[in-house]
Amino acid sequence: MRENRLYANINKCIFGAGEIPFLGCFLGKDGVRADPEKVWAIAQWPVPVSQKDLRKWLGLANYLHKYSANYAEMARPLTNLLKKDAVWSWTSEAQQVFEAIKSSLQSAPILALPDEDRPFSVVCDASDFAIGCALLQVDAEGRERVVSFQSRQLKAAEKNYPVHDKELLAMKYALVKFRVHLLGQKCSGATHSANLTLVQHALSGYIQVGHIAVWSPFILGSSPIGQKAGSFYQ
Repeated sequence: MRENRLYANINKCIFGAGEIPFLGCFLGKDGVRADPEKVWAIAQWPVPVSQKDLRKWLGLANYLHKYSANYAEMARPLTNLLKKDAVWSWTSEAQQVFEAIKSSLQSAPILALPDEDRPFSVVCDASDFAIGCALLQVDAEGRERVVSFQSRQLKAAEKNYPVHDKELLAMKYALVKFRVHLLGQKCSGATHSANLTLVQHALSGYIQVGHIAVWSPFILGSSPIGQKAGSFYQ
């Protein structure tokens, strides 16, 4: 540090700690975990009684969405209540989703710290209303671990896409969200779609039109595509 003229304030240093707080999370030898104070605040939040209350709570929950595999799909009934012309009505479905998100974040996994010297893999999935993806990496002990989950709800036009187009959109979304780790590296990609043949045909040029023609060079230049059992959206 002295050679490069880097200096540290001794009063702001932590030595011999098992983990340290950093930007709303805790970093340790086992990986990255959500800040327990933020998780506690989300779990203890009372039932929202207005759009303003719900927006505040979702703001907290959204901050930790990378710990939940299908956060965007799960939160959809609540985000629908925040639409401009939505009539406020806290239904049993809204209550179930409210509790499910709390439970999901309370049981959030410890995410792996990315190792740029090891290969990454990306898993993608799509439903009628959302797309999701996960960045994975096999650690030194041979365990496949999650580095991050990402998801978002589909826009109005995207909801009309056929299934294989939604899967391709999920792949493109994943490569954009994880570009800081994947840029300049080859990675393997997998989709949960049973329409893998259509996905591969779309990428290979059999049915390239419109948005697929734009997406395919970006996707093909990044990862070979395979199929993975199961789904984020079961």
